[in-house]
Amino acid sequence: MSQLEERPAGKPSKPIEYPTSDGKPMAESDRHRDLGFYVIEALKAYFADRPDVYVSGNNFIYWEEGDPRTVVSPDAYVVFGVPMRQRDCYKAWEEEGRLPDVVFEFTSRKTRKEDTDKKRPLYEEQLRVREYFLFDPTGDYLKPRFQGFRLMEGRYVPLEVVDGRLRSQLLGLDLVVRGEELRLYDPARERWLLTYREEAERAAREEERAAREEERATQEAQRADSAEAELARLRAELEALRGQRQDD
Repeated sequence: MSQLEERPAGKPSKPIEYPTSDGKPMAESDRHRDLGFYVIEALKAYFADRPDVYVSGNNFIYWEEGDPRTVVSPDAYVVFGVPMRQRDCYKAWEEEGRLPDVVFEFTSRKTRKEDTDKKRPLYEEQLRVREYFLFDPTGDYLKPRFQGFRLMEGRYVPLEVVDGRLRSQLLGLDLVVRGEELRLYDPARERWLLTYREEAERAAREEERAAREEERATQEAQRADSAEAELARLRAELEALRGQRQDD
């Protein structure tokens, strides 16, 4: 697919094509795909009440009008101050010049050099991405496997990883390595971020657990009622025997 756009007035009228796909797979492996899916969907749920925060990934970002060669496709990213809506691709000049504030890249054998040698200087020097995070789930290609950078005075400053954890000031979240996964944690609410599917599954488990507890409580109440009824019957029999003895 592609989008066609007319050049601005005063330029040749030949349409400019802004492709929305390069025909390559979105991710090298299921693991990398799932990482991107989790971060995007979890952040969408996290910012669900913020219509001015755009969360996306694996689509094309164009930052110079008229030049479709100025394009990059982060695995996941967040832009503050633009509407959360469906886009075929992201054109900065249609979004008041706003570019990603936070970017995630999940490094693999094929993307290591691009992520570190090409994308990092691009994000730092041209797009001015304020926070940049890289994660290699297998630890085979990126050393160290989890890295974070924050833009300070125009340059990227490495962030210190403590116990597999980094803090994103812009997101207000902790990024935590758990095995081959990267999970997001909300320290303010003291909870892990879930995707909509994970939240639905969690709610279903809670509902099932509550139903089991209710059934157990009902059974215990029935047993208690039965025990009470049996005790009342035995007491009645005992009183009857006592009455017979007194009559004798």
